[in-house]
Amino acid sequence: MPSMSAAVPTPNPPDDPYLRVQAHTCPKCGAEYAHTLDEHNDSDKRRISELESQIRLLTEKATSAVDKLTDYEDELRRLKSTQPPPEPPRSSTDTEAPRPTTSSSTSAPKPSRFSSLLGARRDTPPPLPPVPSPSAQQQPDLRAALEREQSLRAAAEGKLTAMSGEIEDLSVQLFQQANEMVATERKARAKLEERVAVLESRDDEKRKRLERLEGAMRRIERVRGLLQVG
Repeated sequence: MPSMSAAVPTPNPPDDPYLRVQAHTCPKCGAEYAHTLDEHNDSDKRRISELESQIRLLTEKATSAVDKLTDYEDELRRLKSTQPPPEPPRSSTDTEAPRPTTSSSTSAPKPSRFSSLLGARRDTPPPLPPVPSPSAQQQPDLRAALEREQSLRAAAEGKLTAMSGEIEDLSVQLFQQANEMVATERKARAKLEERVAVLESRDDEKRKRLERLEGAMRRIERVRGLLQVG
């Protein structure tokens, strides 16, 4: 009597391109079944590492901008501390020259009161113009340096604000992408578990069929032995 062999159907590969099918053979019954592997994890890890490197780069830029702003503030304080205080204006009494004394006053006859007044007015020199203080000469340079430092500080603050906005936007985008990747991974895992459950149920059905076939073969062999004895 010809031997009976059961053809085991091979399961169809999954439609998901990220699910890779790997065939296995049962060591006990010899049945073949497929096992799918998830390839989402590698791509998600690469994407997360790229986003983390971008965040580190933006953080380094923000730190550099803060350091520059601190240097600008220190330079501004140094310039303010080196500015000399304004000098008080000089009084007219300090600029007036002493009145000259004539040695001939003892020998000459005493002049009248009107002539002495005229002589006193004629001998008094005009007041000297005020000497410009050195602080007045340095004020334009200090004012220009102060304006330059203020413009540099405003530019640094603008860069810091823009960089902080970029970091915040990138952080929000990173969290959104991470949430999307987690949701996608959960869906893929649920789909994979569903496929594994289907394959396991098919494997159980194949095992039961093989057991029934083996039982039928044993009964056939038993009947054949009885017929040969009879």
